[in-house]
Amino acid sequence: MNDIILKTEDLSVGYGQTVIVKDVDIEARAGQIQTLIGPNGAGKSTILKTLIRQLPPLAGSVVLLGRDVRTLTENQIAQSVSVVLTSRPRVELMTCRDIVSSGRYPFTGRMGILSAKDKEIVEESMELVRVTGLAEKDYNAISDGQRQRVMLARAICQQPRLLIMDEPTSYLDIKHKLDFLFLLQTLVKQRQIAVILSLHELEFAQRFSDRVYCVTGGTIDRAGPPEDIFSGDYIDRLYGVEHGSYNVLFGGIETGAALGEPKVLVLGGGGSGIPMYRRLTRMGIPFAAGPMARSDMDFAVAKALASTVIATRPFEAIGEDAVNKALEVLEGCGRLLCCCEDFTGQNEANKRLLAHAKERGMLLDPEDLEQLAK
Repeated sequence: MNDIILKTEDLSVGYGQTVIVKDVDIEARAGQIQTLIGPNGAGKSTILKTLIRQLPPLAGSVVLLGRDVRTLTENQIAQSVSVVLTSRPRVELMTCRDIVSSGRYPFTGRMGILSAKDKEIVEESMELVRVTGLAEKDYNAISDGQRQRVMLARAICQQPRLLIMDEPTSYLDIKHKLDFLFLLQTLVKQRQIAVILSLHELEFAQRFSDRVYCVTGGTIDRAGPPEDIFSGDYIDRLYGVEHGSYNVLFGGIETGAALGEPKVLVLGGGGSGIPMYRRLTRMGIPFAAGPMARSDMDFAVAKALASTVIATRPFEAIGEDAVNKALEVLEGCGRLLCCCEDFTGQNEANKRLLAHAKERGMLLDPEDLEQLAK
């Protein structure tokens, strides 16, 4: 079993005497990433600030490496815990190397003089996070994304047992988000670091976390591995989603369906219909989709966006009843869009629909979609 680096018991957090989140029970284990998710203002940052003693706990306890944090000095905490918050340090005339080097100060004594070993750790940390090229640049003269990477190098330089981060990917583009999280995941496993972080990017929380804590309504509403949290419509309920939905299979959002009776039937399958479903929705054109099996890649998106979905049982070939139902829908809307290049396996019966549309002049060219939007 992974060692417990930090543990909270019946923790209440907040400001002054006002409790923001109560009954916070978190275990940060070596070699694992614990992620806090939840709507804005739910208290995720307040929890993190309490864990690092920026805020006093209003009730309960925070235990770091077997000791209550209230009994530890700031330097003792800094020798075990690194922190990367959304706020940036305000510094003057400091290079990026200076910022990274400050991660060694808890180990240098009062004089703050780095040893040869300290300097070696600084260079290794910058190389690991790929900020060596920024070493001599003024910290205030680089981009937000570059600053975030420098701050990660500083945190790594501290050689922590526990790393706490508040929305660490907020300022990064997609490439550097993925690089950052892949690097973090690698470090966690190789160095057996425990990580607690908050994320707004749910797709990353779903893919990189070992355990997810859902903060809402003044408490931890649910906690568990991602496969338990990202299921059904729980994420929509957690965030109070009213327009659209979170697609747990693809790890992304879908906008709400266009309202009204379907103006076109879309034949898809195997993912071929998804771009068209989204295009029609952007154009405000209600549509029907299918027939398709519920196990088809298209189904989850069609269910979110189509006004009508003709679906069959998973992993079964499309049968006569489904085709006849689709023919009724087609007769009602009078137009068919075909996104498939061939019909094989489960979708073979859809050849009948395509032939029917061709014979009656119902086959619509995607270039003519504008006429449906009027």
